[in-house]
Amino acid sequence: MKGFTSFESSGTTISIKKYISNLSSSFILVGTFLLMFASVSLFYFFQPYFDKIYLERTSSAWGVFLIVMSVSLLIIKISFMIYILVLYLRYKVIKSVSDEQLPLCTVIVPAYNEGELVCKTLISLAESDYPKQKLQLISIDDGSQDDTWQWMKKAKDILGDRVSIYQQPKNKGKRHALYRGFSLAKGEVFITVDSDSIVKKDTLRLMVSPFVVNEQCGAVAGNVRVLNREKALIPRMLNVSFAFSFEFIRSAQSRLGSVLCTPGALSAYRREAVFSCREEWINQTFMGQVSKIGEDRAMTNMILRQGYKVFFQRNAYVYTDVPERYKNLYKMFIRWERSNVRENIAMSRFAFRNFREGSKIGTRVLLLNQWLKMIVAYPAMLLMLFFICTYPILFFSSTLMGILLFSSIQALFYAKKHSVSEAFWAYPYSVFYAFTLFWITPYAIATAGRGGWLTRDLTKKELKKQQILAVSS
Repeated sequence: MKGFTSFESSGTTISIKKYISNLSSSFILVGTFLLMFASVSLFYFFQPYFDKIYLERTSSAWGVFLIVMSVSLLIIKISFMIYILVLYLRYKVIKSVSDEQLPLCTVIVPAYNEGELVCKTLISLAESDYPKQKLQLISIDDGSQDDTWQWMKKAKDILGDRVSIYQQPKNKGKRHALYRGFSLAKGEVFITVDSDSIVKKDTLRLMVSPFVVNEQCGAVAGNVRVLNREKALIPRMLNVSFAFSFEFIRSAQSRLGSVLCTPGALSAYRREAVFSCREEWINQTFMGQVSKIGEDRAMTNMILRQGYKVFFQRNAYVYTDVPERYKNLYKMFIRWERSNVRENIAMSRFAFRNFREGSKIGTRVLLLNQWLKMIVAYPAMLLMLFFICTYPILFFSSTLMGILLFSSIQALFYAKKHSVSEAFWAYPYSVFYAFTLFWITPYAIATAGRGGWLTRDLTKKELKKQQILAVSS
């Protein structure tokens, strides 16, 4: 009876948490659309006031310059989105080849402080429908502070010879763990999967197939979706953002054979392409310091530079955990943006040369769009602060109107491809990003030389909790 009461109490607690979560989600969605309605209303009621500001601005050379630059940037942005849309509409996934055509494949899973998740990741990989005799599964514990190694040994007990596990003597970083995996790999194709990610049964064969049908294929990016989207508001919002970023943007990039970044959560590489650059990759430096971040973008750049093409497989899904708290989220974004700064510089050194056969205009357009984002980061932030101080009503109403227009593109895309109800989260996420994460890019540019991972270390409290659990078990 005591056990039953405990189970019943636990179930009640879960139900209450779910109810509170649904209630808060509804509140945020309603609040967001009230803000949108308010912005439209402000535009209507304050139109004479806005017209007066416009006339004041156009009466000065500085004001005219500001308006011309704003309109020009808007035209460039819209033109780029139309270009991406055209490419997206021409995108096609590469179908899976037969078992006989599939080559020997090595899957490498680096792990650091992932605990039980690494075991689930390895089991999901082993349960793939890739031919067992052609699949080598390697996992490397990068000197974890928690019980990750114990969970890796448990996966080994379950899977036996189907998985090989290794332990770094100390934490050296994800890049070094992958490097060791590459050295141990026997496959013709390497697939890297984050240790907090779960793949679908057909993901591996879909990732490998492009290498079989296209000799120019040097790397493939997988489709990353959010695993923990039901647990918190941030993952729920990121799920819609990820879908647009991967299924729309990377589909378009893939049409050019120039996906700019193969994600750490799920990527595939041709063996020859990796071995041609792995020494340079492991010893990569930035501003005199060894690079510890951005290993995925760096590898993609080095493979593109060799003349290979990089594709995206929209139907090759991986579900990965994303931050649930603001602090962890902004640290992840800072790391990504620092990597973008570094690798945009690296890509610029070869993208405007004859780095591969065929047209290279599309690749250069993609890079220039990346640079545009960097170039306008500081002016945009300064203008934002200026308008907040001088014309707060104009700033907030125009910002929310812009969010309403551009978020609708993401929302419509997600509604058509996935779920209408979840599509509405595109709006809260854009508001959330515009007002709480706008500083990420300027800060990342200013601190691009820093190489810390930011989100990898356990806090003292978390480490103590892990040690207590390990002793009790």
